[in-house]
Amino acid sequence: MAFRIRAAKTGDLQPLYEMAKLTGGGFTNLPPDRKALSAKLARSAEAYDRSDDQGGDELFVIVLENAETGEVRGTAQMFTRVGQSSPFYSYRLATLTQHSKELARTFRAEMLNLVTDLEGSSEVGGLFLHPSERAGGLGLLLARSRYLFIAMHRARFGDRILAELRGVIDERGGSPFWDGVAGRFFGMGFQEADYFNAINGHQFIADLMPKHPVYIAMLPETARSAIGLPHPSGRAAMRMLEAEGFAYEGYVDIFDGGPTMTARTDRVESICNARSGLVAEMSGEAAIKALVATGHLAEFRCCFGMIDEREGAVAIDPACAATLDVRPGDAVWWIAR
Repeated sequence: MAFRIRAAKTGDLQPLYEMAKLTGGGFTNLPPDRKALSAKLARSAEAYDRSDDQGGDELFVIVLENAETGEVRGTAQMFTRVGQSSPFYSYRLATLTQHSKELARTFRAEMLNLVTDLEGSSEVGGLFLHPSERAGGLGLLLARSRYLFIAMHRARFGDRILAELRGVIDERGGSPFWDGVAGRFFGMGFQEADYFNAINGHQFIADLMPKHPVYIAMLPETARSAIGLPHPSGRAAMRMLEAEGFAYEGYVDIFDGGPTMTARTDRVESICNARSGLVAEMSGEAAIKALVATGHLAEFRCCFGMIDEREGAVAIDPACAATLDVRPGDAVWWIAR
C-alpha cells in the first residue's frame, strides 16, 4: 500500500475534522471545530497560492494520503514566522541566585517568566496520524516531509524553528500545570481554555496572564512535576526531534507546561542534508532508502522510495515515481531514510 504527502486542500475538511475528534485534547493546532479547521485550510490555501518570498506569518497544512484510495490518514502543519500577527507566548525557566552572609547559605529560586522570545521563529506542529496507520514509519514520513518542504522553500521560513510538545494531561482530560498556574487567573478549566485558544488565538493570554515571574516553589507538586515533561504519547516525537537536532532550552507551553524544542533551521538534519537533482531514469536497482519529494508549493508531494545518484542526476524506483507522478527530467529532493 502506497502513501504520499501532499498539500492540503479545502476539500480535506471532513477527514481533518474526524481526526481532530480523536486527539483527546491539548492539541491546539488541530481543534475539533469545523469553523476553525476551515479557517486553517483557507489560510493554508492563501499561503500556497502566494508566489513571492516576502516574510510573513503563514501556515502550510499537509496531509498523508493513501495513494490508492485517496483517503486522508494524517496531517501536519508548518508556520513560517510565528508572532507576527499576534504575540507568541511561552514560559521560560530561569534561576535567581541569592546569598545570605548571615546564614552562610546560597538560595536558588527557579521561576517561570512569560516571554515572547520565539517571535519570528518557524514552527512545525499539528502532526496527527490516524490510530489505524501508526505502523510502517508513516509518522516519520509525515514529520520529516515537513523539513523537505522547508528546504525546498527555504526563503519563506525563519532562521530558528520550534516544535511544541503536548504536556501532561490527567485521566480527566485536565492539565496539572494549568490548574496550578494559569487556571488561577482565568476562571476556566484547561479544556475550555485550550479550546478557546485554538479558536480565538492568544490575545486573552495577554489580557489576563500575570506578567510577573511565577516562583516554582510556590506551585503545587502536581504542577511542578509537569513542567517540561511531554505527554507519554509524545515521547517518541521528542526523540525524533532530538535526532533532528532540536533541544529543550527551558521554554514551556503556557497551557500544559509541555516542552518547546528549538533548533537553528539550517542545522536541522533533514534540512541541511536535503539534496536535489533531476530524474535520469526509473530503476529497480536504486539502492538508497529515502524520502523523496517533488513539486513547488501546492504541487508538493513526498513519499518513501529508493534512490541513487548518478553523475549529477538521480535514479528512483518505479513505484516511487508512480506515487509522485514524476518522469525523467523532473526535479526531486531527497533525504536518506
